[in-house]
Amino acid sequence: MLSGLLQYEFLQNAFLTGIIIGVLAPVLGVFVVVRRMSLIADALSHVTLAGIAFSLLLEKTFIVMAGLSPLYMGMLFSVVGSLFIERLRSVYKHYQELAIPIILSGGIGLGVIFISLADGFNTDLYGYLFGSVSAVSSLDLRVIAGISIAVVLTVIFLYKELFLLSFDEEHAKASGIPAKLIHFIFIIMVALVIAASMRIVGILLVSSLMTLPVAASIRIAKGFKQTIVFSIIFGEISVIGGLFLSYYLDLAPGGTIVVIAVTILILSILAKNVRTRLT
Repeated sequence: MLSGLLQYEFLQNAFLTGIIIGVLAPVLGVFVVVRRMSLIADALSHVTLAGIAFSLLLEKTFIVMAGLSPLYMGMLFSVVGSLFIERLRSVYKHYQELAIPIILSGGIGLGVIFISLADGFNTDLYGYLFGSVSAVSSLDLRVIAGISIAVVLTVIFLYKELFLLSFDEEHAKASGIPAKLIHFIFIIMVALVIAASMRIVGILLVSSLMTLPVAASIRIAKGFKQTIVFSIIFGEISVIGGLFLSYYLDLAPGGTIVVIAVTILILSILAKNVRTRLT
């Protein structure tokens, strides 16, 4: 693969995209897990699937839509889905967790309808479901790089606000932090990262990259910032290792990445148990 990286543009695009996603997904995943909103990634990934299926349906129905990348429609659906989640959280103030399964169910329903209208699965949709190394174009890479810059800058500038809202929302509101605005910005970032990650990991597995590295780091980290650092390290190991193994063994990259992330999680749990017994 190292020699291929120097020769083939699609491998370069996939590798660079993987490195970017290996940072973004775990960083946002830490805040998602702390907020006990882990299922939001699943909900938005299924909404993204509906957007992808809708885009492929348009491409099949209207020839003029043939050049439009499904990535953009997936992002649009994901962002709209995230806004609906925030709206439903305000409607069900005492049952805010209901917002996620409602949107998840809606995303699945729309996705199935669009897929059936497009006469079932095709190769493109299969690649979006489970990830594809060859699917990442130069334009996709530039879009994902732009998203990464925006997300990193937002996290840096709003780190204090995100931290306070994640651990003590009432105190954060009392301190004068605009909670609704921060929530809005945060969930938009999550939606964009989920949509961007589907190229490498796949829609059905993208939530794993946001939660598994975080779950592993929680077992061994001694603070919040250390949790973020370990999550990024584990995310990068999973993505880069998954891309290499999938290339050499001809496996689906998304599944390979997730299996490595699960292995890291198991090892972190074992390491924590061993350290506890020794002390």
